[in-house]
Amino acid sequence: MTDDNSSLIDLLKVEQLELDLFRGIGSGGETAQRIYGGQVISQALAAACKTVTDRPCHSLHAYFIRPGDPSIPVIYEVDRSRDGGSFTTRRVVAIQHGKQILNMSASFHVDEAGWDHQHVMPNVPGPEGFLTREEARLEIAEKIPEKHREEWTRPRPYDMREVDGNSLIDPRVMDDRNHVWVRVEAARGTSQVMQKLLLTYVSDLQLLGSSLRPHGLSWLKGEVMTASLDHAMWFHAPVRLEEWHLYVMDAPFTGKGRGLNRGSFYRQDGTLVASVAQEGLIRPVRPKT
Repeated sequence: MTDDNSSLIDLLKVEQLELDLFRGIGSGGETAQRIYGGQVISQALAAACKTVTDRPCHSLHAYFIRPGDPSIPVIYEVDRSRDGGSFTTRRVVAIQHGKQILNMSASFHVDEAGWDHQHVMPNVPGPEGFLTREEARLEIAEKIPEKHREEWTRPRPYDMREVDGNSLIDPRVMDDRNHVWVRVEAARGTSQVMQKLLLTYVSDLQLLGSSLRPHGLSWLKGEVMTASLDHAMWFHAPVRLEEWHLYVMDAPFTGKGRGLNRGSFYRQDGTLVASVAQEGLIRPVRPKT
């Protein structure tokens, strides 16, 4: 994927093949080895949204079942589970090679008035002064194997800046709490449906790393195998992802080869926009015998 603003928008769009059958692009995401999880979830949500016209999505719950193959498209089959008076439910199955790679449930809710409260956004420095993702990666590019260097340093269609990042080359034992500023220029002028798709896409970045921080681990060192197992999101307020959002993450538990990670997205004005939860595989890589 290039850093062209339209590329990420095009990546998350799905083509309608039949009434409840859609097709999404497999290639072009974060990695060429397998389909990035945030891409599959976003496309699954896009498919679900195409079957609902009168209410916004307020939550989704997804399970990653098999790694996605970026060399072929992904087929999304939508089941219209329920169309109620105030809630609508959809189930989406993502298929490649005749097998499920992800299944997801999404719920849609009419806007209602009610009581309001939210946690206060943490007081951390703003995004100015921190390295961009590209700058941070270029700093250590010479330490990356040459065969992976081009992929490592290529531009991404979002701006992401770590407030308290850990080294991927020589990681330290750190607190599990992690703060990252993120914005996506491609979001400017898009609908709230697309804004949520973009937020879903970036929500899978950095999150699993929260479980690694207390143990001084890095996937880049080849000592740990990581993979997202599931992903859940709750949308609370309108998204304006062309503006800076603070992604606040932590990992309250790691054990039995898994790590639980949580996240909250805040706009710069302090509004809590969305909440995220994910469990990931954290498996020690054992030496080959």
